[in-house]
Amino acid sequence: MPSPVLRLTGITKKFGNLVANDSISLELHAGEVLALLGENGAGKSTLVSILFGHYTADEGTIEVSGQPLPPGNPRAALAAGIGMVHQHFTLADNLTVLDNAMLGSETLWQPFTRRDAARARLLEVAGRFGLAVQPDARVGSLSVGERQRVEILKALYRGARILILDEPTAVLTPQEAQALFHTLGQMVAQGLSIIFISHKLGEVLRVSHRVAVLRAGRLVAQAETAQTTQAQLAQWMVGQAVAAPQRRPAQSVGDAVCVLESVSAGAGREKLDQVSLSLRAGEITAIAGVSGNGQLSLAALLCGTLAASAGKLTLLDAPLRADPAWLVDRGVARIPEDRHGVGVVGDLPVWENAVSERLRTSFSRGLWVRRRAARQHAQRILEVFDVRGGGWLTPARALSGGNMQKLILGRALLAPDGRTPRLIVAHQPTWGLDIGAVAYVQQQLVAARDAGAAVLLISDDLDEVLALGDRIAVIHAGKLTEAREATQWSREAIGLAMAGAGV
Repeated sequence: MPSPVLRLTGITKKFGNLVANDSISLELHAGEVLALLGENGAGKSTLVSILFGHYTADEGTIEVSGQPLPPGNPRAALAAGIGMVHQHFTLADNLTVLDNAMLGSETLWQPFTRRDAARARLLEVAGRFGLAVQPDARVGSLSVGERQRVEILKALYRGARILILDEPTAVLTPQEAQALFHTLGQMVAQGLSIIFISHKLGEVLRVSHRVAVLRAGRLVAQAETAQTTQAQLAQWMVGQAVAAPQRRPAQSVGDAVCVLESVSAGAGREKLDQVSLSLRAGEITAIAGVSGNGQLSLAALLCGTLAASAGKLTLLDAPLRADPAWLVDRGVARIPEDRHGVGVVGDLPVWENAVSERLRTSFSRGLWVRRRAARQHAQRILEVFDVRGGGWLTPARALSGGNMQKLILGRALLAPDGRTPRLIVAHQPTWGLDIGAVAYVQQQLVAARDAGAAVLLISDDLDEVLALGDRIAVIHAGKLTEAREATQWSREAIGLAMAGAGV
């Protein structure tokens, strides 16, 4: 085989007693897509950060096209032709596409900017790789798929020959994802090399030539993609077989628990416009859509942190009040989108986070907190929901993403009196979790549905929507389609609705 364009040899990185990368060696060849897989905390982000110069390895070397790469130097990584497209875009919305591409590419000592030459180069690169753009369009006016195209173009404009893509389809519609895969095919055909990081194993099997799997900081498997399966990849990542929940239709759908009638709320991109929806007991109603189309306002509305500006909301046939404590008392459980920002208070111990939403109603007497009862309940949550990473005195911020989500899930689903919640508002419940934690959270939501809860699942992950939703609606620009039986939707129809067709 020809010499690799990228060679990592014996890369080791420690943070105190934690070994994030343990003597990892990898190679990447020209025109190859290497999928880098692993659970959260497996060491992927650390390895990529070392490659891009954000971290310096304690041991090991990196070579690009046979030349050593200076450690801890992002400028050297860029000069060597390494580019990265982050999951959360790093674009300036108030600038044009051309301005974003040029940012940082010219020296401060240059007396004037060379916009004409930059425009010509941008259009040449865009034409070569089939990435159509309008150089003078403001990034803030672009769709999510177009913004990702600009991120890729920005890296190629700067001469990237090795491109790192971190969860590149996380916020794309199916049609936008297909367009991205087509672009990747054109890029590798012209000799570019790609490191593809994703939790979506179906996509990994489709776009990559080889896979490398990290677990607990070690490289545990490398294989040709054509010789692997999703089940094998999942087992390598987790260390054991992972059983995803099998799709089962709702067995016993009851009466409406919560009803929205022509409800408007919020402002800006998250505004809801005349939304109507009925959430029924024993059923999962899934909301699909690209993030930033009103999902945040919908979740806040049903959790009591946002009041409606128009329309009618009822919970159990009573007017729904914008009062979180009132809603918790009436059996509404929430799983918020931002587990770090609003799901837990990071500096408080696990036991205080576990009882925080029911502290006044279940674990206090007057001004006194019933600490023994509260800690016993917290311990029960840790045991029932398998929360690992420390006991009930551990600060919540010390938990991994998956264990933090299990803590939030346990707080929502395991009431002190043992009753099943009447309504569960699950907003991006598996976002950023590894495959094992995803399967666990999804199984718990299905179990809650089967126990009689009405579940509202708001998710950017179309696979999750199709796997769990009994009825599915699509949200776009604050408007919501009718919630129809999952069997009445195709993946293509949902994708078109996510882009605004028919909403």
